[in-house]
Amino acid sequence: MHQLFRLVLGQKDLSRAGDLFSLDDSEIEDSLTEALEQIKIISSSSDYQTNNNDQAVVEVCITRITTAIRETGSIEKHARALVGLWDSCLEHSLRPCGKDEDTPHAKIASDITSCILQNYGRAPVAALAVPVAAKFLGSGDAGVCGSVSSYLALAATAQAGLLARHTDAIVDSALRGNAMLLRVLPAVYEKQPQPINRHLMELLALMPQLEQPEQYHLLRLLHVAAKRKQPEVAQKCIPFLIGHLKDSTHSDVILNILTEITGYDPVALSTFLPMLKEIGERFPYLIGQMAKIYGAVGHVDEERARSCLPFLVSQLANMEHSFHHILLLEIKSITDTFSSILGPQSRDIFRMSNSFTTVARLLTQQLETTKARSSRKKPSTEVEFPEKLEEIKLTLAENEDHEKLQVKIQAFEDKINAESNTPSSIRRYSLGQFSKEERKDIRFNRSKSLALHTVLTKSLSSDGGEVVESEDVPASIFVSETDPLSQGNDKSPFKANSDRSQLGNCTVSHPTIVYTESENLPETVKENCQEETPETTASPVEYQDKLYLHLKENFSKVKAYAVEIGKKIPVPDQCTIEDSVRSCVAKLFFTCSLKGHYCLYSKSSFILISQEPQPWIHIMFLFQQSLFPEPLSIQSHSVQFLRALWEKTQAEGAHSFETAMMESTFPQQKDLDQVQLHLEEVRFFDVFGFSEAAGAWQCFMCNNPDKATVINQDGQPLIEGKLKEKQVRWKFIKRWKTRYFTLAGNQLLFQKGKSKDDPDDSPIELSKVQSVKVVARKRRDRSLPRAFEIFTDNKTYVFKAKDEKNAKEWLQCINVAVAQAKERESREVTTYL
Repeated sequence: MHQLFRLVLGQKDLSRAGDLFSLDDSEIEDSLTEALEQIKIISSSSDYQTNNNDQAVVEVCITRITTAIRETGSIEKHARALVGLWDSCLEHSLRPCGKDEDTPHAKIASDITSCILQNYGRAPVAALAVPVAAKFLGSGDAGVCGSVSSYLALAATAQAGLLARHTDAIVDSALRGNAMLLRVLPAVYEKQPQPINRHLMELLALMPQLEQPEQYHLLRLLHVAAKRKQPEVAQKCIPFLIGHLKDSTHSDVILNILTEITGYDPVALSTFLPMLKEIGERFPYLIGQMAKIYGAVGHVDEERARSCLPFLVSQLANMEHSFHHILLLEIKSITDTFSSILGPQSRDIFRMSNSFTTVARLLTQQLETTKARSSRKKPSTEVEFPEKLEEIKLTLAENEDHEKLQVKIQAFEDKINAESNTPSSIRRYSLGQFSKEERKDIRFNRSKSLALHTVLTKSLSSDGGEVVESEDVPASIFVSETDPLSQGNDKSPFKANSDRSQLGNCTVSHPTIVYTESENLPETVKENCQEETPETTASPVEYQDKLYLHLKENFSKVKAYAVEIGKKIPVPDQCTIEDSVRSCVAKLFFTCSLKGHYCLYSKSSFILISQEPQPWIHIMFLFQQSLFPEPLSIQSHSVQFLRALWEKTQAEGAHSFETAMMESTFPQQKDLDQVQLHLEEVRFFDVFGFSEAAGAWQCFMCNNPDKATVINQDGQPLIEGKLKEKQVRWKFIKRWKTRYFTLAGNQLLFQKGKSKDDPDDSPIELSKVQSVKVVARKRRDRSLPRAFEIFTDNKTYVFKAKDEKNAKEWLQCINVAVAQAKERESREVTTYL
């Protein structure tokens, strides 16, 4: 052991303890293990808790040891001795002996926890530290327990196997109110589900007491549990999930979990369908996911199919949402599985019209007919169904040329029925199967009887699903029998695919394809449809949702671009448009995605005011598209919201939102450069950075947990040194005065003179700082700025550093400290409220 350590610890000489900081780290690095063992002996003595001198010596020595370990990176070499001292603290009381007063051993434990927290990713250290950390969860000291919980939450990302052995202790601590540990449970569930399953209902009972981030992690635990396909666990969770479905904050997540459960146990949800129906009718934006749940339950047996179909059909006629194509696919899938519900010619109903309302009306009529028929106990439906279909056709057909038209209908149906034996799960019918002579005599108007047979110009081959061009087929308005989002999927296109649902999806509606009736189309389009002109005929999608088609064509490029741009420019959590004197401005709110123990933006937000809102709206639109596995439609809730923002900023005569998004798929480079320059000007990158490991933007503290513990040590300066302050005596006389500054805690302290020993002047309270900005440099000055301004509510300070590098260090440290002060203030207000 180094001679100075031997002297200070052997004689407990507090007067020489400060000299330890004058030694180089490498000079004492080999002595750290022996010093830790000696501290363990001192702290274990019977009079340690009452001996202030011994406590002070130990506190100084531990600070010097942890600093040397951090600087030399030798944590693995000294981990056993460090964890041994940490473990010895558990032999003594850690409960506060007075108001906000830690015990001597709690102080030791806190300092060591901070050191270990910085090295959460090192497996050898974690193997020693995690068992001891689990013991601290029941120590009774809230401060130590909170720090240990932060360590376990970080360690769970890389060392879940080690934590799984202590699942019981983690669950017990969580049930006692340690909500931070809910972040750990999803990671350890994969390794050790039994202890969590035993207490699952008790954990769910905590939901009302939790804040939103912790509620999210509890639901994430349920999602992990649901994926393990354990019906007994799922059945316990379903009543809880249904009960919280009305909370719009988590409704999307909860429906994803329920959809996961229906994938392997749909019967479990059958008794809850009335409750789901009530919620779906109150909140139309949930219909898309509910349709998949109803579809899965409807596939169990014919009785449940008949009970599910009325709700799906009623929502098909509802125009308050945009999930009609999903509903139609689920109805089609159920009626194909149980063909007796609609009869052998049920597919004609789905091709009878491009109007969802009309199809819903026809389905309702047929369901009522089959229900009445079954109540009269008629053995066969095949006799009556053609008569019903004939009545429907007659109501849709014109009287003139009726007999001739019926002959053509019969010929067309015979041709389709002949093809129905083809073993393909995806089929579209083409008019190219008829001769040109036959096509000349048939007029296609979707409000008349032959609307059910118009189709795509491209058809999928029945064998391999490849796209085949039809050489002499006119482009025609169509109703497809397949889900355009399901192509290429090995599963049946009509079954709910729970893999598409992701836990983190926003509450944004899925894209939809809206089919319009012919009365809504321009007259020229009607005429062209009737004349069979290939060059001018187009699908109804192109008239109603061009944005969807544009995104579909550029889908892979958009997703790749959004991933790349997301690493350079952050996407705001919230955006509002406000009127200013000259024009509209965007008010953007950014928060940290991790929200760790020392997070700068877990309660507060970084707020940015942008004079150029439209590039930000464009970036948010691309980001929204990257969240979904299929192209967005203009009727999606997220697109409608962004469209409304765009219209608020839209100048007279400028492009609409859809036109702008289609004409320029990606923002102009000059706009992106301007956005990035603005972020640099407001010093955004001082407090935020993109984490490659997390794949998200996180605050400085969450990105640098090793530095976070150092910054949060009481009394330790974050940065100190000389700066020049601009002194303004009169408007035309300005001079710079060199002073010594210290940034520590919640204040920027500065002395009246150049030395740190000079008397203090009145400090700057960081919570009062409104902004920190670089002083604009002159055009002829190509160097980086050295001067910066600090704006408070009643004064402006101007400082200059010795060089550009030093100015950058001060700027980042001040911005981090200001954010930390405001976050602390926000937490205090939240706690008070």
